[in-house]
Amino acid sequence: MKKIFTPLICLIFVGILLALGLNLRVSAVKDRYHYETTGEIMWEIKTEEKVVALTFDDGPHPKHTAEILDILSNYDAKATFFVVGENAEKNSDLILRQYNEGHEIANHTYTHPLKTTLAKLEKELKQTDEIIFSITGTYPELFRPVEGQYSDQMIQSVVKKGYRVIMWSWHQDTEDWKNPGIHRIEKTVLKGVKPGNIILFHDGGGNRRQTVEALEKIIPELKEQGYEFVTVSELIKMKHVQTK
Repeated sequence: MKKIFTPLICLIFVGILLALGLNLRVSAVKDRYHYETTGEIMWEIKTEEKVVALTFDDGPHPKHTAEILDILSNYDAKATFFVVGENAEKNSDLILRQYNEGHEIANHTYTHPLKTTLAKLEKELKQTDEIIFSITGTYPELFRPVEGQYSDQMIQSVVKKGYRVIMWSWHQDTEDWKNPGIHRIEKTVLKGVKPGNIILFHDGGGNRRQTVEALEKIIPELKEQGYEFVTVSELIKMKHVQTK
């Protein structure tokens, strides 16, 4: 019996390893260098000009988004809002305000699903596109994956549909959704800021009081340092100029 089953067990074990190997190859994701080279995903740009892009996920929120827009207006700062479609439906006045005040509106899915199929994602993107168009008369060109999670298949799909995928500078994730404290949010941004950074905040998905209060300190401090606040699309245009 031992002589019969030992080879079988070995064969089964090898088969499992091969299967796991195949799965790993299928699910492997191309690295940042690849996607930055193709231009399909952007994390930041290299520039000596003092510009940064403020980005906000998960809104609009009836209270906090309005407060953030007030602060941006006070300092003549522009931002990019990655909106959730179902929130945009409920707060169309804020989407219109963002548009009218010169901010950029981008797609962050319809329901903010942490896990979904490619078919459902495509449906959610279309839903959100149509909502934004119905309010502003324009379709978004930028997309940010939920929690920054993506696969090669996802990128191929959204790029074919005309989106540019936008992440954020790795050292500029404020993690404000954790409510880490106003000082920590402020320190994350001011200590590590560099020209061409994309900074990640949230204006929806929960209580964003800390984000609002941190922005009241961050924006004037960066402005004092000579920084200009631009939309992500403006940053992309600068990148093309830099690389020519």
